[in-house]
Amino acid sequence: MFDFLFAVIAISFGGSAAPFDGVGRPDAPMTVQAPARPAAPASPAAPFAPAEPRRAFHMAAVPPGLVAEDQTPTGRFTTAAEVKPILNATRGNWIAVREYDGQDLVYVTHLWSWRCGLVAMAIAVNDAPMQDWPMPPCHEALPSPNAILDDDPQPYLTFGLGSVQTVRVQLVYDDLSMELEAFSRGDVLIP
Repeated sequence: MFDFLFAVIAISFGGSAAPFDGVGRPDAPMTVQAPARPAAPASPAAPFAPAEPRRAFHMAAVPPGLVAEDQTPTGRFTTAAEVKPILNATRGNWIAVREYDGQDLVYVTHLWSWRCGLVAMAIAVNDAPMQDWPMPPCHEALPSPNAILDDDPQPYLTFGLGSVQTVRVQLVYDDLSMELEAFSRGDVLIP
């Protein structure tokens, strides 16, 4: 069954995912260079158009040095066992793209709102390679450990206006399972 699901995933997504180059939850925000705008796509969803040939997809390995965490439910949504069903059900909301102040903003607010069950996250815009995107720490001492506080980094990256056409997101849960999803601009563009 797993081989069948992997084959479906492989057919569903173009591109490749490089392994994470860091471990999850570091404190420093990630700096990303804006990718070059793709050469005249036929439509905003062109990289996912069925007429295009598919590239092989390989899920990256779990980052070295990570150890699976205890999955005993806490009732506070701090384990993969608790957040994975939510993130699977809301997969279409993982990211959003917004045109604002002459820029494209790529938001991951939804993912950060469930980050306590994650240990790492990476993102690739257009055809750029996957890059680790450090998440704020899980605020275990607070009543809402997944809250995004004023002192936490901003849950978005900025790019040139109209340059973001596709986004791939790779997650590593704290049980060391992994997920990858691809989005086209038209599917996640918000007003």
